[in-house]
Amino acid sequence: MSPPLAFAGLVKRFSGERGPITALAGVDGRVEEGTVTGLVGPDGAGKTTLLRLAVGLLAPDAGRLEVFGRDPLTAGTEVRARLGYMPQHFGLYEELTVAENLALYADLRGLSGAERRRRMEASLELAGLAPFTVRRVGRLSGGMKQKLALACALLGRPRLLLLDEPTVGVDPLSRRELWAMIETLAREGAAVLLSTGYLDEAERCDRAWVLERGRLLGAGPPAAFTAALAGRVFHARATGRSPRELAGLLSGAPELLDLSPDGDGLRLLARRSWQPDALAARLRQRCPGLGLAPAQARFADAFVLLLDRPVPPPPRLEPRPRTSRPAVEVEGAVKRFGDFVAVRGVSFTVRPGEVFGLLGANGAGKSTLFRMLCGLMPASGGRLSVAGGDLRRAPARARIGYLAQRFSLYGDLAVGENLDFFAGAYGLTGRRRRSRRAWALATFGLEEVAGERAGTLPLGYRQRLALAVALLHEPEVLFLDEPTSGVDPLMRRELWRWISALADSGVAVLVTTHYLEEAEYCDRLLILADGEPLACGTPGEIRQRAAAASLEEAFVALLQSRRGREAA
Repeated sequence: MSPPLAFAGLVKRFSGERGPITALAGVDGRVEEGTVTGLVGPDGAGKTTLLRLAVGLLAPDAGRLEVFGRDPLTAGTEVRARLGYMPQHFGLYEELTVAENLALYADLRGLSGAERRRRMEASLELAGLAPFTVRRVGRLSGGMKQKLALACALLGRPRLLLLDEPTVGVDPLSRRELWAMIETLAREGAAVLLSTGYLDEAERCDRAWVLERGRLLGAGPPAAFTAALAGRVFHARATGRSPRELAGLLSGAPELLDLSPDGDGLRLLARRSWQPDALAARLRQRCPGLGLAPAQARFADAFVLLLDRPVPPPPRLEPRPRTSRPAVEVEGAVKRFGDFVAVRGVSFTVRPGEVFGLLGANGAGKSTLFRMLCGLMPASGGRLSVAGGDLRRAPARARIGYLAQRFSLYGDLAVGENLDFFAGAYGLTGRRRRSRRAWALATFGLEEVAGERAGTLPLGYRQRLALAVALLHEPEVLFLDEPTSGVDPLMRRELWRWISALADSGVAVLVTTHYLEEAEYCDRLLILADGEPLACGTPGEIRQRAAAASLEEAFVALLQSRRGREAA
């Protein structure tokens, strides 16, 4: 019997502005029934291309690809009916209700009668959306939309399910619920191939494929990737040092290939095997009082080692003059949209040089609060002050930088043209304009793409450009709304090096994120639930309050506890 998906010597090329681009270069693989296969790699690795080839949206330039033994380009209705596909931007209709969206996709599948009702009910039950059938999709949270998209893709009862980053931009609790759906399908015999930027998700898969620049660097069970990491992974901590401070001291150490937040300390990946005492002695030259302990290797460590792309140390930025006043003050903030209250009674302060994280489930009010603080929408109540200016009287736009959740620059303009346009918008002229433009290109590694259209750049480069634009006018306060959403794991580490460097230079940074490992880099956190404060404090204080080992576990526990109280 033919496997659900098999390919050999698969090649796909595209034409680019600087010549042909090889998206896939002779890739082999197969996906078996009843398994989940994870597809990981940096931006531009070829993950989406492979999924589109498998569903028959693209034709390969060379090699062989078969779905249930058939060519997906010429496969009949019977084969196509056994395949489900959920792209990154699934086509839900926001003005329709949950039930109406499902009915539309049932029509496209040609379902009718009792079978149609049975499949729709089963999909709603699996997604946990049965209580929300009459709610308009535009009023759903991001996590609920993703679950509805997956439910629509499942109406045909596919035996092969292709998912392109199904959990991107989804809060941790919704991510767990989506994974419960995926694992249920695999237990029932379906073959699942999914791409993901979460390396802990790849660790949950039966097999993982690592792609880079169209080539398959490794394939196998996730545990097989960590076999060569003995003596190379450590947990580091130092009394009185936050993870962000530790990262600043240890970044660029020649003994280390990678470092990332890990609870109250850092997770270190060494370039070679070390005895803990010997490595600690070397690193104490940078951080006196550092303690090291061996740590269990994870798939994320093997991923970094396989790609062998050390994250560069953060840039050295000129310190800003420090002031004693808070950079941001929020007292009793309220935002109403008609009868709906999106933000209710939120209060906090942010000091210069502090990284302040806003966490919450999709729809908790984080982006609404950001837009209020940036002067993009008025508050319905409360007092909001940014960079010393009361937002009720005059927005402090000249002193703030804002990176939106979605890429909001001009895709048809070149990188350099975007910088020129926004420099003019910020009122930069003459020598200062030229020096800030040169600084942005050099600091964010954009010189080599300065003449390329922004819309054609990989996502990581687009985020670099967006951050460079937000910092052109040297703002006092920087707002980052999901800055690493959809960005590959190595680029996320690089972006956080810049965020830390900006805070060290005196910029106040407010950031939202669904990657709770990253939130360990924040000095303080505020967790919102349904627009209201749920918890506030340092990452350690929040972990302690929930009696949890990680921020993700704490976040889920606090949110489930609140929902339990509401249900009671």
